[in-house]
Amino acid sequence: MSISRIASIVYALTIGIFGINHFRFGKGMGGMVPTWFPGDATIWVYIAGAGLILAAISIIINKYTKLACYLLAAMLLIFVFTMHLPALLNGNETAITGVLKDTAMAMAALLIADKSK
Repeated sequence: MSISRIASIVYALTIGIFGINHFRFGKGMGGMVPTWFPGDATIWVYIAGAGLILAAISIIINKYTKLACYLLAAMLLIFVFTMHLPALLNGNETAITGVLKDTAMAMAALLIADKSK
């Protein structure tokens, strides 16, 4: 097994855990969802969690990985531009962590997509 495959699996396990945590802590995380999103904020957290888990599964089983990683990168960048960056610009100094984490994870997803079939 190549180093890049091992790294992809470790990445998938990480985003899978993030996805599980979206279900475990959905109500608390709902406060991060912009108020202009339609419907219940917790539902959006669960949808994001499902996306993270599905992307993780796709990477691990190596099926539809390119598509899954492009969609994952798009979702993570949507998080950056709709939640983390506005919070940072509104004075929440800790939001930089979300900006950096989700940007880095989106770029890693693009690297995995680029190496996938």
